[in-house]
Amino acid sequence: MLLKIVSVGEPVLRKQARPLTAEEIRSAHIQDLIAYMRDTMHDAPGVGLAAPQVGQSLQLAVIEDKPDYQKNLSDADLKERERKPVPFHVIINPQIELLTPLDVSFHEGCLSLPGFMAVVPRARKVRVTCLDERGKSRTIEASGWYARILQHEIDHLTGRMYIDRMQSETFATLENYQRQQKK
Repeated sequence: MLLKIVSVGEPVLRKQARPLTAEEIRSAHIQDLIAYMRDTMHDAPGVGLAAPQVGQSLQLAVIEDKPDYQKNLSDADLKERERKPVPFHVIINPQIELLTPLDVSFHEGCLSLPGFMAVVPRARKVRVTCLDERGKSRTIEASGWYARILQHEIDHLTGRMYIDRMQSETFATLENYQRQQKK
């Protein structure tokens, strides 16, 4: 089942999401929500989707960066972004630690702000402590694009969006961004 992705301006996107208990995580409701979020993320398509983006103020996000999503990028672009495929996984109640300064800047977009992009500085390396879809504790050490995805999705769980962190002079429509990239 596909869920409706809410757009910027919806109050749920600006609220601190609530944590889930281990019992809730194992419930049929949350397990169904995870499956629906996965389907919705794939359909969009996107590399991450946080529960607030589908109207649920819960500290839950799904992430997957498929090889297919990278096929149109050059080897140089993939290397510069440190972008590699990331298998599907779930992060619940994440706590993030930035292991490097916010000194890596690339364009980001968001499924809740379709058709726009901007340059956003992020940390190159992060450590995330969270629960997985079974409620088991997990620690993720990530770098490059994967670290960027984690930071973006965890921002959603705290009521932040990339537009809060962007270099405002770089904010552009996707069409204008793509036109500039071809020059």
